[in-house]
Amino acid sequence: MAETMKLQVITPDKEFFQGDVSMVELNTADGQMGIFPQHIPLTVAVAPGVLKIHGAEGLRQAALLSGFIQILPEKMTILAEACEWPGDIDGARANEARIRAERRLTEGSAETDIARAEAALQRALVRLSLTGEK
Repeated sequence: MAETMKLQVITPDKEFFQGDVSMVELNTADGQMGIFPQHIPLTVAVAPGVLKIHGAEGLRQAALLSGFIQILPEKMTILAEACEWPGDIDGARANEARIRAERRLTEGSAETDIARAEAALQRALVRLSLTGEK
């Protein structure tokens, strides 16, 4: 059997996932990472992206939108602001959020918070990538 580590994903309202995994892939503030068991200890900020969980059941994917990760050799903990399984994502709502964010970015209004609009667009695109909608 392949070597595993414990993965725990916690959101403000629930424990999203807990189990043994052989690898985790995700986006961080420093780029994409793949974490295997026995990784060196590390703490890093999450960037919006698809969380890929490789375990005995195969590959599971979720939208991971922001948070922090603590990596230890035997355990990885993700404290996430939001994490959603594809079946829990409302594709129409995500598409509306994408349209709003794109509109804010193209308007060029002085009141527009560009960083906030870009973050909203990225979150919407991550959600849409898991629903198969465009």
